[in-house]
Amino acid sequence: MAIKVGVGGTFNIFHRGHRALLDKAFEISDHVVVGITSDKMAQERKDEVVPLSKRQAVIESYLRTKGSDWSIEVIDRPSGKTDQGTDIDALVVSPETVKGAEEINRARLSNGLTPLRIITVPHYLADDFLPVSASRIKAGQIDMDGRLLRPLRVNVGSDNRIKLDAVVNVIGRFYDRAEVKGVKISTGLPDQPRGEETRRGAMERARLIIGDADLGIGLEAGVFETEDGLYDIQYCAILDRRGRFTIGHGSGFRYPPDVAAMVRTGLTVGEAFRERYGWERDGKKIGAIGFLTNGILTRTGLTEQAITAAMVPRIKRELYPDL
Repeated sequence: MAIKVGVGGTFNIFHRGHRALLDKAFEISDHVVVGITSDKMAQERKDEVVPLSKRQAVIESYLRTKGSDWSIEVIDRPSGKTDQGTDIDALVVSPETVKGAEEINRARLSNGLTPLRIITVPHYLADDFLPVSASRIKAGQIDMDGRLLRPLRVNVGSDNRIKLDAVVNVIGRFYDRAEVKGVKISTGLPDQPRGEETRRGAMERARLIIGDADLGIGLEAGVFETEDGLYDIQYCAILDRRGRFTIGHGSGFRYPPDVAAMVRTGLTVGEAFRERYGWERDGKKIGAIGFLTNGILTRTGLTEQAITAAMVPRIKRELYPDL
């Protein structure tokens, strides 16, 4: 049985978010009906409207890349004809237009018709992890594919040079331009976080520091008690302006038993290493991992692991719809 799906919109600026809706519609259907608002309807909802002929030409150009199983209908009311008799089986909508689709189904029920299936496609996120939109494109913040037209702004909840260098190194692998600023903050956690406190501390640092930046990054190293000893694990939490966290951690390593014993008495890892081995007086040099690996793995490298792990859902956004 053939499935026909409807997608509607003004398509004033045809951007990557629109393409995501259409791509989903073609993925699940045999025929796609695109409802495009008339000039009169569009002008009632928007200040500046591209003429229908131009909007339709752009849409048709994209639809032709999908084959021939599509049609376009000009609509002069939000529901088009979908609240009445129609051969459309489902509607593909964005998070903003879900309510409109639900209203269509309520109208269909009132008219004695079967409700349409509603398929919601997540926002397509720009490089700053905010949704791509026509208003943002018009404001010159992003282009139609969601690429930032300014540097990515990143605030880090620490003034530790090693942590800042690690953030700059990792972010620089994904963004051509970024502004990274570090600020020393207090989370209220103990000087030596333990277990789940470590993850919470990273999240709190990110939350406290994000301000007006695109991303807030919190880094926290803590100790984890296991059957065979005390392990170090560093967490990274990355918060965006939509309030979404992505979290990761670097590789864990076991502390020497004498250091672990001293930490269990209440000393921090840095204090224990200084007392036991007499090194790293300022706490900001090679770190425990550098000392224990003879410099093969540095503190910066370990921190980069945690940041990269936290970036995973942001690197492959299409695989993480919950982002």
